[in-house]
Amino acid sequence: MVRGHAPPERGSGQERPRRGRRIPEATVARLPVYLRSLVELSGSQTATVSSERLAELAGVNAAKVRKDLSYLGSYGTRGVGYDVEYLLYQVSRELGLTHDWPVVIVGVGNLGAALANYGGFGERGFPVVALVDADPAKVGQRVGDLEIHHLDDLPGLVREHGIAIGIIATPASVAQAVADRLVAAGITSILNFAPTVLSVPAGALLRKVDLALELQILSFYRQQVGAADSA
Repeated sequence: MVRGHAPPERGSGQERPRRGRRIPEATVARLPVYLRSLVELSGSQTATVSSERLAELAGVNAAKVRKDLSYLGSYGTRGVGYDVEYLLYQVSRELGLTHDWPVVIVGVGNLGAALANYGGFGERGFPVVALVDADPAKVGQRVGDLEIHHLDDLPGLVREHGIAIGIIATPASVAQAVADRLVAAGITSILNFAPTVLSVPAGALLRKVDLALELQILSFYRQQVGAADSA
Protein backbone atom coordinates (compact mmCIF):
# COMPACT_ATOMS: atom_id res chain seq x y z
CA MET A 1 0.00 0.00 0.00
CA VAL A 2 1.15 3.56 -0.62
CA ARG A 3 2.80 4.67 2.60
CA GLY A 4 0.90 7.21 4.65
CA HIS A 5 -2.55 6.18 3.46
CA ALA A 6 -4.76 5.06 6.33
CA PRO A 7 -8.18 3.54 5.61
CA PRO A 8 -10.52 6.45 4.82
CA GLU A 9 -14.04 6.55 6.13
CA ARG A 10 -16.59 4.91 3.90
CA GLY A 11 -18.37 7.23 1.53
CA SER A 12 -22.12 6.75 1.24
CA GLY A 13 -22.98 4.58 -1.74
CA GLN A 14 -19.33 3.75 -2.40
CA GLU A 15 -19.26 0.20 -1.12
CA ARG A 16 -21.52 -2.81 -0.89
CA PRO A 17 -20.77 -5.90 1.19
CA ARG A 18 -18.35 -8.30 -0.48
CA ARG A 19 -19.79 -11.78 -0.94
CA GLY A 20 -16.63 -13.81 -1.30
CA ARG A 21 -16.77 -13.68 -5.09
CA ARG A 22 -13.71 -15.08 -6.81
CA ILE A 23 -11.83 -12.32 -8.62
CA PRO A 24 -10.85 -13.35 -12.18
CA GLU A 25 -7.13 -13.53 -12.92
CA ALA A 26 -7.46 -10.92 -15.66
CA THR A 27 -8.99 -8.51 -13.14
CA VAL A 28 -6.21 -9.19 -10.64
CA ALA A 29 -3.67 -8.38 -13.37
CA ARG A 30 -5.33 -4.98 -13.92
CA LEU A 31 -5.56 -4.00 -10.25
CA PRO A 32 -1.90 -2.84 -10.06
CA VAL A 33 -2.54 -0.64 -13.10
CA TYR A 34 -5.52 0.94 -11.37
CA LEU A 35 -3.42 1.35 -8.24
CA ARG A 36 -0.72 3.22 -10.15
CA SER A 37 -3.32 5.53 -11.67
CA LEU A 38 -4.96 6.13 -8.30
CA VAL A 39 -1.60 6.99 -6.73
CA GLU A 40 -1.09 9.61 -9.44
CA LEU A 41 -4.57 11.02 -8.85
CA SER A 42 -4.06 11.10 -5.10
CA GLY A 43 -0.73 12.88 -5.56
CA SER A 44 -2.46 15.58 -7.59
CA GLN A 45 -5.09 16.05 -4.85
CA THR A 46 -7.89 14.70 -7.04
CA ALA A 47 -10.84 13.82 -4.79
CA THR A 48 -13.00 11.79 -7.17
CA VAL A 49 -12.54 10.02 -10.47
CA SER A 50 -15.02 8.75 -13.04
CA SER A 51 -14.78 5.28 -14.52
CA GLU A 52 -14.12 6.91 -17.88
CA ARG A 53 -11.13 8.87 -16.56
CA LEU A 54 -9.73 5.87 -14.69
CA ALA A 55 -10.15 3.78 -17.84
CA GLU A 56 -8.23 6.37 -19.85
CA LEU A 57 -5.37 6.35 -17.34
CA ALA A 58 -5.30 2.55 -17.19
CA GLY A 59 -5.63 1.97 -20.93
CA VAL A 60 -8.86 -0.04 -20.77
CA ASN A 61 -12.52 0.72 -21.37
CA ALA A 62 -14.87 2.16 -18.76
CA ALA A 63 -17.16 -0.87 -18.69
CA LYS A 64 -14.21 -3.07 -17.78
CA VAL A 65 -13.20 -0.69 -14.98
CA ARG A 66 -16.70 -0.77 -13.50
CA LYS A 67 -16.83 -4.56 -13.75
CA ASP A 68 -13.38 -4.99 -12.19
CA LEU A 69 -14.11 -2.66 -9.30
CA SER A 70 -17.44 -4.35 -8.63
CA TYR A 71 -15.48 -7.42 -7.52
CA LEU A 72 -14.05 -5.24 -4.76
CA GLY A 73 -17.53 -4.15 -3.72
CA SER A 74 -16.98 -0.65 -5.07
CA TYR A 75 -19.70 0.80 -7.30
CA GLY A 76 -19.11 4.54 -7.21
CA THR A 77 -21.78 7.21 -7.08
CA ARG A 78 -23.71 8.22 -10.18
CA GLY A 79 -22.70 11.68 -11.32
CA VAL A 80 -19.78 11.78 -8.88
CA GLY A 81 -17.60 8.75 -9.57
CA TYR A 82 -15.26 6.99 -7.15
CA ASP A 83 -13.68 8.47 -4.05
CA VAL A 84 -9.98 8.33 -4.95
CA GLU A 85 -8.59 7.84 -1.43
CA TYR A 86 -11.09 5.15 -0.51
CA LEU A 87 -10.68 3.31 -3.81
CA LEU A 88 -6.90 3.50 -3.35
CA TYR A 89 -7.33 1.81 0.02
CA GLN A 90 -9.68 -0.84 -1.41
CA VAL A 91 -7.31 -1.79 -4.22
CA SER A 92 -4.30 -1.79 -1.89
CA ARG A 93 -6.13 -4.03 0.55
CA GLU A 94 -7.20 -6.45 -2.18
CA LEU A 95 -3.61 -6.68 -3.42
CA GLY A 96 -2.35 -7.37 0.09
CA LEU A 97 -0.42 -4.12 0.25
CA THR A 98 -1.59 -2.95 3.66
CA HIS A 99 1.69 -4.27 5.11
CA ASP A 100 5.19 -5.08 3.87
CA TRP A 101 6.27 -8.37 2.26
CA PRO A 102 10.01 -8.89 2.86
CA VAL A 103 11.93 -10.17 -0.17
CA VAL A 104 15.09 -12.23 -0.70
CA ILE A 105 17.01 -12.14 -3.99
CA VAL A 106 18.80 -15.36 -4.90
CA GLY A 107 21.60 -14.87 -7.42
CA VAL A 108 23.61 -11.66 -7.11
CA GLY A 109 24.99 -11.31 -10.62
CA ASN A 110 24.37 -8.26 -12.77
CA LEU A 111 20.59 -8.68 -12.71
CA GLY A 112 20.36 -9.56 -9.03
CA ALA A 113 22.54 -6.62 -8.05
CA ALA A 114 20.48 -4.26 -10.21
CA LEU A 115 17.28 -5.47 -8.57
CA ALA A 116 18.84 -5.09 -5.12
CA ASN A 117 19.85 -1.51 -5.89
CA TYR A 118 16.39 -0.55 -7.10
CA GLY A 119 14.76 1.43 -4.30
CA GLY A 120 11.24 1.25 -5.70
CA PHE A 121 10.51 -2.19 -4.24
CA GLY A 122 10.64 -0.98 -0.66
CA GLU A 123 8.53 2.08 -1.44
CA ARG A 124 5.82 -0.22 -2.77
CA GLY A 125 5.81 -2.57 0.20
CA PHE A 126 8.39 -5.14 -0.94
CA PRO A 127 11.60 -4.37 0.95
CA VAL A 128 14.60 -6.44 -0.12
CA VAL A 129 15.96 -7.70 3.21
CA ALA A 130 18.44 -10.38 2.13
CA LEU A 131 20.74 -11.33 -0.74
CA VAL A 132 21.84 -14.92 -1.32
CA ASP A 133 24.31 -16.54 -3.71
CA ALA A 134 25.93 -19.97 -4.01
CA ASP A 135 29.31 -18.51 -5.03
CA PRO A 136 31.62 -18.44 -1.97
CA ALA A 137 33.59 -15.61 -3.58
CA LYS A 138 30.56 -13.32 -3.35
CA VAL A 139 29.62 -14.19 0.24
CA GLY A 140 30.43 -11.30 2.56
CA GLN A 141 30.42 -8.69 -0.18
CA ARG A 142 27.88 -5.90 0.03
CA VAL A 143 25.36 -4.50 -2.40
CA GLY A 144 24.16 -1.21 -1.01
CA ASP A 145 23.30 -1.81 2.64
CA LEU A 146 22.94 -5.57 2.32
CA GLU A 147 25.55 -8.27 2.80
CA ILE A 148 25.50 -11.29 0.49
CA HIS A 149 24.88 -14.57 2.33
CA HIS A 150 25.46 -18.14 1.19
CA LEU A 151 22.54 -20.13 -0.14
CA ASP A 152 22.93 -22.49 2.79
CA ASP A 153 21.96 -19.61 5.12
CA LEU A 154 18.56 -19.24 3.45
CA PRO A 155 16.40 -21.03 6.09
CA GLY A 156 17.86 -18.92 8.89
CA LEU A 157 17.38 -15.71 6.92
CA VAL A 158 13.75 -16.59 6.27
CA ARG A 159 13.14 -17.09 9.98
CA GLU A 160 15.08 -13.97 10.99
CA HIS A 161 13.45 -11.56 8.56
CA GLY A 162 10.06 -13.19 8.02
CA ILE A 163 10.77 -13.37 4.30
CA ALA A 164 7.63 -13.87 2.25
CA ILE A 165 8.80 -13.64 -1.37
CA GLY A 166 11.81 -15.04 -3.19
CA ILE A 167 13.22 -13.61 -6.42
CA ILE A 168 15.27 -15.96 -8.59
CA ALA A 169 17.93 -14.10 -10.60
CA THR A 170 20.22 -17.06 -11.31
CA PRO A 171 21.27 -18.79 -14.54
CA ALA A 172 18.62 -21.10 -15.95
CA SER A 173 20.69 -24.21 -15.19
CA VAL A 174 20.33 -23.81 -11.41
CA ALA A 175 16.96 -22.05 -11.19
CA GLN A 176 14.92 -25.19 -10.47
CA ALA A 177 17.26 -26.20 -7.64
CA VAL A 178 16.95 -22.68 -6.21
CA ALA A 179 13.17 -22.82 -6.42
CA ASP A 180 13.28 -26.12 -4.51
CA ARG A 181 15.49 -24.55 -1.85
CA LEU A 182 13.15 -21.57 -1.51
CA VAL A 183 10.11 -23.79 -1.03
CA ALA A 184 11.99 -25.99 1.44
CA ALA A 185 12.90 -22.86 3.43
CA GLY A 186 9.22 -21.90 3.67
CA ILE A 187 8.99 -19.38 0.82
CA THR A 188 6.03 -20.25 -1.38
CA SER A 189 5.73 -16.99 -3.36
CA ILE A 190 8.41 -16.88 -6.06
CA LEU A 191 9.22 -14.47 -8.88
CA ASN A 192 11.45 -16.08 -11.51
CA PHE A 193 13.70 -14.04 -13.79
CA ALA A 194 15.66 -17.06 -15.02
CA PRO A 195 14.92 -17.95 -18.68
CA THR A 196 13.48 -21.38 -17.97
CA VAL A 197 10.22 -23.04 -16.96
CA LEU A 198 10.09 -24.04 -13.29
CA SER A 199 7.78 -26.33 -11.37
CA VAL A 200 6.69 -25.81 -7.77
CA PRO A 201 4.48 -27.93 -5.52
CA ALA A 202 0.78 -27.30 -5.04
CA GLY A 203 0.24 -24.38 -2.72
CA ALA A 204 3.26 -22.45 -3.99
CA LEU A 205 2.84 -19.43 -6.27
CA LEU A 206 5.22 -18.85 -9.17
CA ARG A 207 5.34 -15.88 -11.51
CA LYS A 208 7.77 -15.61 -14.41
CA VAL A 209 9.37 -12.50 -15.86
CA ASP A 210 10.72 -13.42 -19.29
CA LEU A 211 12.47 -10.39 -20.76
CA ALA A 212 13.39 -12.20 -23.98
CA LEU A 213 9.76 -13.19 -24.53
CA GLU A 214 8.60 -9.60 -24.08
CA LEU A 215 11.25 -8.40 -26.53
CA GLN A 216 10.11 -11.00 -29.07
CA ILE A 217 6.53 -9.77 -28.74
CA LEU A 218 7.73 -6.20 -29.30
CA SER A 219 9.65 -7.45 -32.34
CA PHE A 220 6.48 -8.98 -33.76
CA TYR A 221 4.49 -5.75 -33.45
CA ARG A 222 7.39 -3.64 -34.70
CA GLN A 223 7.60 -5.88 -37.75
CA GLN A 224 3.88 -5.42 -38.35
CA VAL A 225 4.28 -1.66 -38.24
CA GLY A 226 7.18 -1.87 -40.67
CA ALA A 227 5.17 -4.04 -43.05
CA ALA A 228 2.24 -1.63 -42.93
CA ASP A 229 4.51 1.36 -43.60
CA SER A 230 6.03 -0.32 -46.66
CA ALA A 231 2.69 -1.52 -48.07
